[in-house]
Amino acid sequence: MDAVLRAPAAKVLISRYGTKAAAAAIREAVGRTRQEILAGGEPEASEEAVIASASKLLSGRGLRRVVNATGVVLHTNLGRSVLSERAVEAAVAAATSYSNLEYDLAAGERGSRYDHAVPLLKELTGAEDALVVNNCAGATLLALSAVVAGVPDAEVVVSRGQLIEIGGGFRIPEVLALSGARLREVGTTNRTRLSDYERAINENTRAILWVHPSNFGVVGFSESVRVAELSALGPPVVADVGSGALLPISDEPQVEAMVRHGAALTTFSGDKLLGGPQAGIAVGGSRWISAMRRHPLARALRTDKLCLAALEATLTAYLEGTAKEELPTLKMLHAPGEEVKGRADLLAERLVQTVPNLVVDVAPSVARSGGGTLPLYEIPSYAVRLVDETGDPDALAEKLRSTDPPVVGRVGEGRLWLDVRTLLDEDEEAILNAVGVSLG
Repeated sequence: MDAVLRAPAAKVLISRYGTKAAAAAIREAVGRTRQEILAGGEPEASEEAVIASASKLLSGRGLRRVVNATGVVLHTNLGRSVLSERAVEAAVAAATSYSNLEYDLAAGERGSRYDHAVPLLKELTGAEDALVVNNCAGATLLALSAVVAGVPDAEVVVSRGQLIEIGGGFRIPEVLALSGARLREVGTTNRTRLSDYERAINENTRAILWVHPSNFGVVGFSESVRVAELSALGPPVVADVGSGALLPISDEPQVEAMVRHGAALTTFSGDKLLGGPQAGIAVGGSRWISAMRRHPLARALRTDKLCLAALEATLTAYLEGTAKEELPTLKMLHAPGEEVKGRADLLAERLVQTVPNLVVDVAPSVARSGGGTLPLYEIPSYAVRLVDETGDPDALAEKLRSTDPPVVGRVGEGRLWLDVRTLLDEDEEAILNAVGVSLG
């Protein structure tokens, strides 16, 4: 073991991960090799092979920067939104110094952590009040919990076509049943009419839940009811729009429109189409937002100062009219096709110079919004396609995922596709380095 740790390759691991981590990984690699031998296998047991195995173990651990070349802008597995420089600076400032998080500087007494983002949300959406929690599912759960709090046999009316499942296998009916309300389902999977809601409303109805099916599309023989029509029925409407679009994009519902159409509460995410940190945001009438603030769950779902600082900076970009130029998510979604192709052509040219025996071309691609948003929305894009002398794109993809930083693309048509639309400014250099290290 000591001899392995003194090897030159091991010293690289030690310099990158520290002695304890490197020693533990090498010990684990040795143990796995021993297990394979005892099981009748014939693994390579050389010093170099053990260190390579330990390196692979270490490279997959811990939260790391990754190059997203998949073409999926809001890739949930890769962290969704990338924060703007302004948002990062705000979060760093909040993390490295004291702040007036819950302190009223004018009065010299305790304030509210929501005093900072709430005025911005009110101005952007036209709502009377707002609240920020840790994610959208939490915001919707808290909204319904506040609406039905203390009312026995409370019912919430919802269309069967809107009982969706979100990422990770979490289902809206199961999440929202925790509010204490009984979900009264109306309509069918593909068609729900206003009359279905009218017949379902009774003395136990506390709210109508309207959920935007943001991660799938219903096409063909379908019918649904708009928030404006539901708001006229009497019970408060809780509208979960999910994506948090503050600017027009495709047919995605905008938060401001939900408020204008009479929703009592509108909930949405901070890290989807809004382009900020992970957060759940609720905007709506003061009566309902106040009830959410007072609810015991509000403390459990509270967000921290780093999120609030980044969110405030993100919302400020919208107010200043610079969101499309400043927020990486919106820049990627709206970048002109010719600009993306120009970057792809340049990257392909530089890759050929880096590894001459690499087969490289540029091909039209289709990027996606991802993150449970705009499921039918296709974004014209361009990808650099690679194949090395082995002709095995899966092996090439694995090699690039093992570099520092890892490069994640997609495999198809016998090539590794690196979609340029989702690359950040510094990612091209990372790709060149990864290809050079892996194949040079």
